[in-house]
Amino acid sequence: MQMTRNALFSSALFLFTCIVTLGQSGPAPSGVVANGQGGAPVSYASVTQLNGMLSELEDASKKTQSDLQKLRIEKWKADGSYKKQALGNAESIERNLQGALPEIIGQLRSAPESLPVTFKLYRNLDALYDVLGNVTEGAGAFGSKDDLQSLSNDLSLFEGTRKQLAERLDNLSNAKEAEIARLRTDLTKAQAAIPAEPPKKIVVDDTEPPKKAPARKKNTAKKPADGTKAPAGQTPNPPAQQGTGKPQ
Repeated sequence: MQMTRNALFSSALFLFTCIVTLGQSGPAPSGVVANGQGGAPVSYASVTQLNGMLSELEDASKKTQSDLQKLRIEKWKADGSYKKQALGNAESIERNLQGALPEIIGQLRSAPESLPVTFKLYRNLDALYDVLGNVTEGAGAFGSKDDLQSLSNDLSLFEGTRKQLAERLDNLSNAKEAEIARLRTDLTKAQAAIPAEPPKKIVVDDTEPPKKAPARKKNTAKKPADGTKAPAGQTPNPPAQQGTGKPQ
């Protein structure tokens, strides 16, 4: 009985762990690839979709960097503070495209269905879209038509990838919610299968042990005053008193 309880408890603990980690180890079944975080199996369709989206994003990044390097913001017909801000925005975009974006893309390729990393990429694209939009507006107001057209195309590419990523986030979230619901149901069934342990009987012994009689002290015979030993078991007679008689 104890072994059965231990086995069922281990199963329940495993299911609870699955709820937290949302991952399963072991060989991937047919149609999936073991390319997820912690070795979790990911469907081939999911990986294919992600790889295509990331490849488009990398191409858009390279094109945007090339278009930003062709800009001549210092020649725009704008005041110095605006041009300085536009230059700072362009440099910020280039640093992101060369550093932060490739790093996040690498993390997502290692964990294709990781919600935190997917959302991280979405937030980065959202920030890039806003800053690139400001630079594009400046090119339309103070730059050439070619610069405006190039940056507008780049902005459209980032917007398309951002929409695809938002849809993927929604699909992944729904899939994870369904997985959590299934694992919770399995956990509830496993807990219900654990037999209830009977209450332990506690025996209280309120009887007091019998008290032992105090041990008797041994009588020791006193030695006679004249120094002679009295026979065993015989008490020596006291010495006779000498009286003074009167004369008759």
